[in-house]
Amino acid sequence: MRFSYQIGMSEADHYVPLAKAAEAAGFDGLTIPDSICYPRDASSKYPYNKDGSREFLESVPFIESLIAVAHVAAVTEKIRFATFVYKLAVRQAAVVAKQVQSIQALSNNRFDFGIGISPWEEDFAVCGVPWEKRGKRFDEQIEILRGLETGEFFGYDGELIQMPANKMCPAPTAPTPLLIGGHTEPALKRAARTGDGWMCAGAGLEDLRAYIGRLGELREEYGTADRPFRIYTTGQDAFSREGIEQLEAIGVTDVIIGFRNVYEMEPDKPLNEKIDMLNWYAGEFIQGR
Repeated sequence: MRFSYQIGMSEADHYVPLAKAAEAAGFDGLTIPDSICYPRDASSKYPYNKDGSREFLESVPFIESLIAVAHVAAVTEKIRFATFVYKLAVRQAAVVAKQVQSIQALSNNRFDFGIGISPWEEDFAVCGVPWEKRGKRFDEQIEILRGLETGEFFGYDGELIQMPANKMCPAPTAPTPLLIGGHTEPALKRAARTGDGWMCAGAGLEDLRAYIGRLGELREEYGTADRPFRIYTTGQDAFSREGIEQLEAIGVTDVIIGFRNVYEMEPDKPLNEKIDMLNWYAGEFIQGR
């Protein structure tokens, strides 16, 4: 089991000390959430909490996640980073590819790219991207990200995206792992077919077991079962050794640890309390593994 500390949705001056503290404590990774904005008017429901409300996000600070990754990569040496998850479908694929490749060059390939579509139609409206065919656009963007990482000329002529042949330098010396977020059947199929892993935004143990079982079926169906595959989930079940063992037994490879229930509008904690809590968790469950 690998352990990541959830950083973000906090004041900007918390990022660096938390990243340094998590690395020193022995965490394997940091995860950083992503959000573009908070729309004044919205009809979309948030799919990962009980009532679909979005008010808990209204006054939560979000540093743009790729900028945040570059910021903490500059002050650390070994710890890895993952976005959880980056709303790729509302961005421009070639620009994102350049940003990701730059992060890999500056961090010595320590970045795992967690990506998704965005459950909010309003994100698409704000960014001037059509809501329709968003899944198809996302699939095409994934192909572009992988193609532009080769360091060779790569062009694309898809149903929704056309891009003349170009190459980017410096290209990563290793492929960037793409971790697909989402709980729907199309998201699971996409993760099994094209992803290097899957990210779960939160589920009880039995639901999580069902998702992982379905991913296994789909990977067999797509002929990808022999490839390495990581499964991330939030760590509500990882605050006991028994819980960690249960997660490992059903196939979880990476657990994300946080100490704040944002869904219930729990306020952020002072920096020193966060550092004390992550050190406590590391001492109990990570150090001495």
